[in-house]
Amino acid sequence: MPERRVHQGAQFEFITEPVDLPNGRRVELDLLRHPGAAAVIPFIEDDRILMLRQFRHATGGEILEIPAGKLDPGEAPEACAIRELEEETGHRAGRIEKLGAIWTSPGFTDEIIHLFAAYDLEPTEQRLEPDEIIQLVPMKLATAIAELSGPVVDGKTATALLLAAARRSETVTG
Repeated sequence: MPERRVHQGAQFEFITEPVDLPNGRRVELDLLRHPGAAAVIPFIEDDRILMLRQFRHATGGEILEIPAGKLDPGEAPEACAIRELEEETGHRAGRIEKLGAIWTSPGFTDEIIHLFAAYDLEPTEQRLEPDEIIQLVPMKLATAIAELSGPVVDGKTATALLLAAARRSETVTG
């Protein structure tokens, strides 16, 4: 049985496909195909970052997160991070550093989010998409990490903050 496209949306494709598992069983699994994304922590000072308070329909309200967005066709993750930083915060990075990458929900999607930190920021024009309702929230990195004890947190943001803090700790102590 071949792969079946269940739905083709504006940004994503939902398919059901037969899969031969490592244990020899054959099952049908659903998969949300995603082109990938990039997210970036904007450092406005050595220990201060810009967070976004953003409306997210899927969460039923606003969440605190870092700038992020979907990769355009053929776009490199670093270019996407730079673009999203400018569009969502109105700042251009003088320097960008890769922190890592995560599978967002490997049980049902192939989405990978590439995580970055941006430094030496310069003001530029903020260019929000029609569906983006964003408030910029400057805060200390330690405060942002403390926010991770909330009832539900954004996975890409939590991972990026912890990776940035670990890297800063390694730089200071190593």
